[in-house]
Amino acid sequence: MISKVENHPPSREAGALVRGLAPLLPSGELVTEGPQLRESCQDGTGNRGISGSADALVLPGTTAEVAATFRWCYEHDVPMTPRGGGTGLAAGAVPDGGIVLSIERLNTLRSVDPELWRMEAEAGVRTARIQRVARENGLLFPPDPGAGEQSTLGGNIATNAGGPHAFKYGVTGSWVTGVEVVIPPGEVVTLGGPIRKDVAGFDLLDLIIGSEGTLGIVTAAWLRLVPAPEARSVTVGFYENSATGCEAVATVMASGIQATALEFLDAGAVTASIGSFPFEVPANAGFAVLAEADGHPDEVVRVADQLGEAMQGGAVGEVLRITDRGSASALWSWRDGVSIAVTTQKGGKISEDIVVPGDRLLDAIQGTVEIGRRHGLEACSWGHAGDGNIHATFLVDLEDPDQMVAGDAAAMDVFQMAIDLGGSISGEHGIGSLKTDCVSSALDPAAVRLQAAIKRTFDPKLLLNPGKKIPL
Repeated sequence: MISKVENHPPSREAGALVRGLAPLLPSGELVTEGPQLRESCQDGTGNRGISGSADALVLPGTTAEVAATFRWCYEHDVPMTPRGGGTGLAAGAVPDGGIVLSIERLNTLRSVDPELWRMEAEAGVRTARIQRVARENGLLFPPDPGAGEQSTLGGNIATNAGGPHAFKYGVTGSWVTGVEVVIPPGEVVTLGGPIRKDVAGFDLLDLIIGSEGTLGIVTAAWLRLVPAPEARSVTVGFYENSATGCEAVATVMASGIQATALEFLDAGAVTASIGSFPFEVPANAGFAVLAEADGHPDEVVRVADQLGEAMQGGAVGEVLRITDRGSASALWSWRDGVSIAVTTQKGGKISEDIVVPGDRLLDAIQGTVEIGRRHGLEACSWGHAGDGNIHATFLVDLEDPDQMVAGDAAAMDVFQMAIDLGGSISGEHGIGSLKTDCVSSALDPAAVRLQAAIKRTFDPKLLLNPGKKIPL
């Protein structure tokens, strides 16, 4: 069964925390009661009834204050749960006692160097701000996970977040050349920096990226940027069913076409979201494929032609080719709204981000629907066809406890399906506390032991984001 952090009363006297931590936060804040503290005990899984409890919310204003908070908590055996924008979907920022340490006030852009294609940003800077500043300087920061206006750089690094454009450009970690990170018992360490290559010692930078705040808390990072593409084009094809749609995806992949993004929606996702599609849709559309090309205008035209040809086979009607920026933006706004559109069908959903090999995409899409059927739930999926990252989703009534139990059971079946298909239980949302019980099934026993040993090396008292990422 999926683990959930249960709500329970604070166990530590708030007064002791105030006396110990408040003097360490001259530019920060300490919250021990009220709505701000209660909000910090949930993340994006709150709509599933998942919440925790904490004795205090700490909002440091500097890296030095983060380190001081670490030292005090480590000395007094107080658990620490790091928090970014609170948009996570695996309960990775849900506390189980102790303090919540929020990075939201670490929101300074320390440097922007357009001529060197780089930026140094603190961990609390919002994703959308990084993208805007890069664009204003003629550059591109490609990672585009959802909730860009709310998610933070630190949270994206913690989960190694992806997004649609990871197909061409890679996930967040591909664009991080260095981090400033606080590790137990309160040391500030720099790994990498404003450099492109570094093989001095073990690759601790990549170990921190994706560690979900269980090894240290990133307080700042150096980011690699590239010149912004001059043009974009979006191609959309509709198909009668998942089989013909997945054939179109396979054709694009086999043709070696350098698409920027390659997305899909199955029948349930199409039905839920089609009312807001900005163009005409064929009556018998039961699957959608969305692909993008970017780069020099001549190159975009060439790639768009290739995409149109590859996606036309089996398509219902003509494949759409959108070249003007306004219409392309409208298409991406529609794609970004699919999750909300699906949620409104029943008022809630349980959605998991499994990954499968590209040649098993159809099996996973059809398997998700079948798993839903077995548990008495409507199911659908959408996501990143190019890298096999599927948002396998079950529609639930959040007020119906039987449906919630069925949804959790269906999610466990989806994880096992991903493993059986040669895939993974998470591609971009992370493990958090929701999937920790599944890690032993997903990884070899030796790999689990190694990860547990790494955790204990960094955090011998097991106080940093306890209960997350790996079973101990």
